[in-house]
Amino acid sequence: MKILSGEQIRAADQQTIKIQGIRSDELMERAGLATFQWLHQQLNGSPVVFHIFCGIGNNGGDGLVIARHLLEHGYNIKVYIVNYSDKRSPDFLINLDRLKDRKVWPEVIGNDSKLPDIPKEDMVLDAIFGTGLNRTPDTWVTELISHINDSKAFVISVDIASGLFLDKVFENEQSVVKANYVLTFQFPKLIFFLPETGIYCENSVVLDIGLDKDYVSSLKNTFHFIQRQEILELYQFRKKFAHKGTYGHAVIVGGSHGKIGAVALSAKACLKSGSGLVTTFVPQCGYLPLQASVPEIMVLTDKENQEISEIEIPFKPTVIGIGMGMGTTEVVLNAFEKFLKSNTIPLVIDADGLNLLSKQKSLLKHLPPQTVLTPHPKELERLIGPWQDDFEKLEKAQKFSDKYNCILVLKGAHSITLYKEQGYVNSTGNPGMATAGSGDVLTGMITALIAQGYTALDAAIMGVYLHGRAGDLCLESQGMESLIASDIIDSLGGVFKEFFTEEIKEEGKKSTS
Repeated sequence: MKILSGEQIRAADQQTIKIQGIRSDELMERAGLATFQWLHQQLNGSPVVFHIFCGIGNNGGDGLVIARHLLEHGYNIKVYIVNYSDKRSPDFLINLDRLKDRKVWPEVIGNDSKLPDIPKEDMVLDAIFGTGLNRTPDTWVTELISHINDSKAFVISVDIASGLFLDKVFENEQSVVKANYVLTFQFPKLIFFLPETGIYCENSVVLDIGLDKDYVSSLKNTFHFIQRQEILELYQFRKKFAHKGTYGHAVIVGGSHGKIGAVALSAKACLKSGSGLVTTFVPQCGYLPLQASVPEIMVLTDKENQEISEIEIPFKPTVIGIGMGMGTTEVVLNAFEKFLKSNTIPLVIDADGLNLLSKQKSLLKHLPPQTVLTPHPKELERLIGPWQDDFEKLEKAQKFSDKYNCILVLKGAHSITLYKEQGYVNSTGNPGMATAGSGDVLTGMITALIAQGYTALDAAIMGVYLHGRAGDLCLESQGMESLIASDIIDSLGGVFKEFFTEEIKEEGKKSTS
């Protein structure tokens, strides 16, 4: 699914009006009706009181449409006009008149107005500012927003949480509505998925308002929201006469004394994600633990017992995943440097491999094309330097990816895979996955997908999605607090079974058509 900029969203609205031959207030009616229908489906006439705060622009107009439909279906509503400007959008005025025709006269809130009482058992519908906001609200509006947040009422924002900007971080956190749900139109917004702004949009639902599909398809977007359908399109169904050699030979390099578990997790995840063969390269202290814990893998060892001193792989693998638990001593750094300077095999680099690159950034020029790097926030900061906000972080990461022709997986609640200017935002996963070893599992999974013939970019996008989906399946049998990295591996079979079943259905449709 596309993630569009504010400019593109406005253009899509205008082109839909032009192509479909409708008025702008008719498009607003669609948006408001879609929002009402979602609310009505959830509440089914529940006797809740809605406090509907409407600005005087098009977002406020959406709120007025919703208020009218709620009223007509018997809901108890209190409507407020947040009078932050002398200007009113034409469609806002049209819908204000329609509401007044139904004998509803909203209360106008201005600079000197008393703030309305909002009991915590009521619901707030926030339609104060839309996607066009480009400055911090006035002080009195900020006080109103703080009042809404302090009410503890359940808050639903229309299209976007008021006070957020689409393309930059807010200047004052007190000026942003903290929404329990955001009901957004046609496309998800990038700010829903960034750590600094996403906390103001706990949950988001995308509502179809019938924007022109051909025009939307023609738009070139930078960011994409990755869901089940996008992954199903990437999934490669296995062939009847395939054998283990068909699906590649992956090598997992890493480990040091006390950190062999990281390699075990990565190697097992690599196997469970479909790599035909998996070999590990570890210091000698890792030989017995790996042979005992993961009998399906093969083990090569360094001449040293405690850490890796020289990476020697006596065959040509399909792909190498490297860095987990490896350490960052001078001995390991020297071995890593020598390996990178001679290696031409596709790489997935994680953990200490990333820290070694940060320690000696001249090594970045030796990365094979489209090497996959999987940093968490601190590892990313070491690689690209500090940033002022999440937008600058993305910009610096995109430039880094372009400069070194590498793929970055920015791990987080919504992990973002970047390749040059393109970004892919993941939709799966949960806070229970914030646990030791989860990243090692992801590295093994991406490595396995490359071994099977997926492109590095597709492997990264798909690996992140499957990793999160496996974490979500874990919640069916246990809570977030009990989830550990091994559980993610154990759930991988269920994830692949979902796609296998889906593929069988598609094959069946083709054979009967």
